[in-house]
Amino acid sequence: MVWKTEKVNMPFEVKDCTLITRMGGVQAAVSLRELREGVARCPLECLFHHFCETQLRPTFDDPEFSNDFAVWAAKHVRDRILAERLGVINPYEFDNLEQLREVVLEVVDDRLSEVGHHQFAPAGEDFRFMRAVTVVFDVGIQLRTPDDLVTRLPQFSTSSVYYHFVEARRRTETRLDDFSNWLAGFGAGTEPLLDALHGIDFYYLTLRELKDALLEAVCQPFMETAHG
Repeated sequence: MVWKTEKVNMPFEVKDCTLITRMGGVQAAVSLRELREGVARCPLECLFHHFCETQLRPTFDDPEFSNDFAVWAAKHVRDRILAERLGVINPYEFDNLEQLREVVLEVVDDRLSEVGHHQFAPAGEDFRFMRAVTVVFDVGIQLRTPDDLVTRLPQFSTSSVYYHFVEARRRTETRLDDFSNWLAGFGAGTEPLLDALHGIDFYYLTLRELKDALLEAVCQPFMETAHG
């Protein structure tokens, strides 16, 4: 396929990333009340880490819940009701992390009003507020046309998928993934591809599932064109 750009498109430089975690500067929580106090005082980076960076951590292996607060409520406080309420919160539905904080506090406050202040985690199972720094590095792969995205995407690591499709939404002005921002420069011909990318409900997927969804999304418009 021949692509005509509406602007000069730079090659897409594929990156990979890893996390360096550190303490969030907030006292660990052993009770639901202390969790509430920690959420109210913790840096926004802690909320981002516990909601949005869980996919990238190799130690995060709970497929039922997508954030650390819900996992802790379910596994350590043994409160399934609270876990399910926290688990359905999608941080990407909010304009900023302060709005996310307010919703988390509302959920915890509602649960505290129902059960009182006596929910504690067993010794050694406290919630530790953490934050992370994302270390980004080049992997030596360049994409020059949308066709390259189709052919090279299988070579992406899951952490590359995270960086370009998930983490990008925090650092780009458009709040879109890096692929969409790059593809937009190729003009109207990429609309089916962009629509396919925008249709991925990524937050509740593991990175392996997200990579599979991306592969399906980028291949489908090309298959339809070939059979059209």
